[in-house]
Amino acid sequence: MAIAIKLDDLLHDRRMTLTELADRIGMALANLSILKTGKARAIRFSTLDAICEALSCQPGDILRFEPEPAGRELTAAASNEAEGNERAAESAPLHVAETLTPS
Repeated sequence: MAIAIKLDDLLHDRRMTLTELADRIGMALANLSILKTGKARAIRFSTLDAICEALSCQPGDILRFEPEPAGRELTAAASNEAEGNERAAESAPLHVAETLTPS
């Protein structure tokens, strides 16, 4: 993803733990951890607002745009199609007999 989260740097600069931030903003530690590690796919403005208020910072201090290398870029449609195919593959039952039968 081209958006990087710099929450760890801000917490370090302010000598604050993730647990302390979670307590201050009233957010579950597990959800804040997902955000900190960059695994979150979205963030609500209200959450961003609460984090900025607790850390006395601006949204740009938390979020950074890092373009992906040209070879790794996917269009939104291709990315969504790939995710859809992955979900379909996960939910499709595996028929062992069909996969072992010679053609």
